[in-house]
Amino acid sequence: MKVGLGVDAHALVEGVPLVLGGVEVESERGLAGHSDGDVVSHALIDAILGAAGLGDIGSLFPSDSAECEGASSLDLLARAYAQVREAGFELANADCVLVGEEPRISPLRGAMQARLAAALGVEAGLVTVRATTTDGLGFTGRGEGLAAVAVALLSP
Repeated sequence: MKVGLGVDAHALVEGVPLVLGGVEVESERGLAGHSDGDVVSHALIDAILGAAGLGDIGSLFPSDSAECEGASSLDLLARAYAQVREAGFELANADCVLVGEEPRISPLRGAMQARLAAALGVEAGLVTVRATTTDGLGFTGRGEGLAAVAVALLSP
């Protein structure tokens, strides 16, 4: 078994959609990023790549790549997982945690888990999404951005 940890953070900005776990969330601000800025998907990509020893999201999808500009992070997740599978690994489970004061994700949790699992081509029960706040501390506490942490367990 191999375990990987992924972390991502992006600033909240006006004029872009907020996408989390592949779900567009109603919000006046979205996450700045070269792709759609989906911190949950990005953290999960890093977790699966790290577990497989395949580098990180930046090495696979460079931020200066025109191909990735505005890309769906679910598409990037599917592409990253294809490389993980080619390396001989399968997802045993993944756990993702969104860090921020808002939005509250409880009404969206099932859809996020389903979309992430679908992008990976695995059962929905293998991917969980949770959230936590920082009780007003730091950039997430001030509402300046969102972060996510993910862990993935791969089996050979």
